Amino acid sequence: MNMVPESEMMAMALTNYQEFLAQNPPVEESNADAQLVKTVGNKIAQAVESFMKSKGLSSRIAGYQWEFNLVNENTVNAWCMPGGKVVVYSGLLPVTQTEAALACVMGHEIAHAVARHGNERMSQGLLVQFGGIALDVALSQKSELTRNLFAQSYGISSQLGMLKYSRVHESEADKLGIVFMAIAGYDPHEAIAFWERMATASGGNKPPELLSTHPSDETRIRDIKAFLPEAMKYYKQ
Repeated sequence: MNMVPESEMMAMALTNYQEFLAQNPPVEESNADAQLVKTVGNKIAQAVESFMKSKGLSSRIAGYQWEFNLVNENTVNAWCMPGGKVVVYSGLLPVTQTEAALACVMGHEIAHAVARHGNERMSQGLLVQFGGIALDVALSQKSELTRNLFAQSYGISSQLGMLKYSRVHESEADKLGIVFMAIAGYDPHEAIAFWERMATASGGNKPPELLSTHPSDETRIRDIKAFLPEAMKYYKQ
């Protein structure tokens, strides 16, 4: 369910992205970690463009102008807005530890944007908040609420693993993300080690799977392992 035109989503993304960076200045490009984020991001972006072209879906990322920034925030998080605006929080790097694991996370977050999961989440939020009110009225007259819905839909300033996307969305992003990392030249097996570290970092402080919109760590890791043979078809050493 995508009620909001993608052009509108990209316009909101640009505004929110610029506001976020104004309040959270990116780490300087000369910083090694910032360089790593840009290097990995550009590889994943090229992989996404190659994959979408091979599937005849290039129009889905038309207008994307990729940007990759690291911000100094001790939160285990990263996100990608429509249009290819990607931010990684410095608190994520002690968990990723490796370039390949960072590629896993960035591929996952970019997959959410490419699959337009955020649009679905925002559309659901608009229905709950405004019911039958016309979309253009909601966007123009309820700007603060719609900005908040947008931020919530893309997990801005929240931790990975919070109630950001549904279990179906998460599973789709896991699979698409490891395909993207494979095309970019990263071994998809590294995704297993990363999500195991994420499970350890969470300390088990998660609700039972039936009460959560996310798959449990065990389910996620099991499903990724089952999908690895398909992902490996895209991996060229």
